[in-house]
Amino acid sequence: MEPTGTIVFASVGVAGFGFDVFSVAVPASPDAAAAAAAAELDERRHTDGVSVNFNAQFADERGDAVAFVSERGGAAGLFLCRPGAQRAEPLPAAEGSLFHDRPTVRGGRVYFVSAHEKPPQPFRSWAAVYAADLGGERAVTRVTPRGVVDMSPAVSASGELVAVASYGDRPWAFDFRVLETEVAVFRAADPERRVVAAARGGWPAWHGEGTLFFHRVAEDGWWSVFRVDISPETLEPTGAERRVTPPGVHCFTPAAAARGGARWIAVATRRKGRAQRHVELFDLETEQFSPLTELLNPELHHYNPFFSLAGNRLGYHRFRGVGAPGDSVVPHLQPVRSPVASLRMLRVNGTFPSFSPDAAHLAINGDFFQTPGVMVLRSDGSRRWALTREPNLFHTAWSPTERGVVFTSVGPIFETPKATVRIARVEFDPSELADGRDEVRATVRTLTRPEAGNDAFPAVSPCGRWLVFRSGRTGHKNLYVVDAARGEGEGGAGLRRLTEGEWIDTMPAWSPDGSLIAFSSNRHDPANADVFSIYLVRPDGTGLRRVHVAGAEGSAEADKERINHVCFSPDSRWLLFTANLGGVMAEPVSGPNQFQPYGDLYACRLDGSGLVRLTCNAYENGTPAWGPELGLQSLSLGPPAVEVGSMGKFDEPLWLTCDV
Repeated sequence: MEPTGTIVFASVGVAGFGFDVFSVAVPASPDAAAAAAAAELDERRHTDGVSVNFNAQFADERGDAVAFVSERGGAAGLFLCRPGAQRAEPLPAAEGSLFHDRPTVRGGRVYFVSAHEKPPQPFRSWAAVYAADLGGERAVTRVTPRGVVDMSPAVSASGELVAVASYGDRPWAFDFRVLETEVAVFRAADPERRVVAAARGGWPAWHGEGTLFFHRVAEDGWWSVFRVDISPETLEPTGAERRVTPPGVHCFTPAAAARGGARWIAVATRRKGRAQRHVELFDLETEQFSPLTELLNPELHHYNPFFSLAGNRLGYHRFRGVGAPGDSVVPHLQPVRSPVASLRMLRVNGTFPSFSPDAAHLAINGDFFQTPGVMVLRSDGSRRWALTREPNLFHTAWSPTERGVVFTSVGPIFETPKATVRIARVEFDPSELADGRDEVRATVRTLTRPEAGNDAFPAVSPCGRWLVFRSGRTGHKNLYVVDAARGEGEGGAGLRRLTEGEWIDTMPAWSPDGSLIAFSSNRHDPANADVFSIYLVRPDGTGLRRVHVAGAEGSAEADKERINHVCFSPDSRWLLFTANLGGVMAEPVSGPNQFQPYGDLYACRLDGSGLVRLTCNAYENGTPAWGPELGLQSLSLGPPAVEVGSMGKFDEPLWLTCDV
């Protein structure tokens, strides 16, 4: 029997990206570039302002039509926008795929990345390159050989040569910031015969039929663009790789004029003293940079440049801008395409959702710093209320027996065992959840002692009397059970210990039938804080067992799991969690910050069988809640889910620093 119900979860950042695809005129000469004014650059918007639109390529000679990726269908799909068209046209895509990326149109075909074919082993990316004809049956064929992982494809102007960032047939090495990919080249007509053009690198770009530019981190620590020349006949490199861009500035996601001849390339840059990512031209002869997007939108990030075939226009994507035509409201809840017909999936604009006893509402956290600490959201997304604006609140657990009680954690998230974090009970009057108001009066009462250390992630028993939570009070993070109304009480009378050991037990969840508590732990490898697996235990502390998801007990795969945010299905028969089983889908440096871009949602039965992947994208997906079937015919946008002016404000990769 398939799992059923409604899953609500969070994804880092994507709801507020507001990306559209733009282009500017390429200056005729280096002198013209140096003297260019904003008006002369003639910035044009190519996409229609619907959803999030990114990672484009021009689909015609002059740079008018664009093929691009869009989230408008509830997952990353492929579309084409033509000048004057009222709507974007769907491009051929892989049926059932939740992830598409980097479309390129050449010679009546579209090449793209998809992730719809499951590898035979865990810890391998599902990303591979596919192609489809734009006419006729538009059938999709796999270009990447079986067992190989490819991403970031580039197709030469002739359509005959393809370059990719590739893991080859190697398993994922758990790299997720700087990917350990190689640049491989092959003929579109013979993809099995591949040549490694560069042993380390990504994001290749063709310059004519015999030169490739690509990026990687140089030995001095700066992201830089490199060049390698290849023989069009043998595809073998004809000389050593050469570094193109200098140290002192991060340069990545290069673009080149596909027909060659131009004296410059385009790169996205990060510079010291500048928080924004901008697109610049780099003169291959004088080795000088010329700013472009900084002249137009100095306070906005610009991503992933691309040239038209004629070389006259340069495209990129950016936040469409406050007041620009198109979607400007971030919905409280956003439908996400589900791979399981009996499951409805919703992305929440917030974190750590939990269902009310009647599933009519959700409790959620904000961003821990600026937005309200605990909020209540109507399950159709039509209305949101703030319970408390106190910062540093994370995790919510709605009492299954009290409509006006939500539990949370008070204090800094991701801290040491002895940091002061406390379990708190938030009480309010549910009758005040009414239209015409934005806030509801609530009281916040802490249940654990401040000197106890890091107490977090409360989960409520079905009877509503007890909370299981994680505490670092002994110097190690283990699980405890506390009275949900009175807290620890005098001398800890309302507290008992559930697990014990010099490891990390965290993020517990109580099954709706009351029989089990699930949690994440590294007790199988206590010295390694990067591996976590699911464990089950009875509420009285007996029957502890591990749920093997990636592989059988004793297998190498089993001890590579990083599984967190576990919870139960409403019938207590399934587990839902975030895991690293599918690797990464795209190069993380090419987009905004994702803390764990390998984090996707999965579900399995209590014995680890029946594993199904529920999300597949380049974002971090987590903090899920699993509720009943809501039967909603539609979702309401409601009032804006973000404060005016905050859409488009997202972080660059936090690990990308100019302090090299």
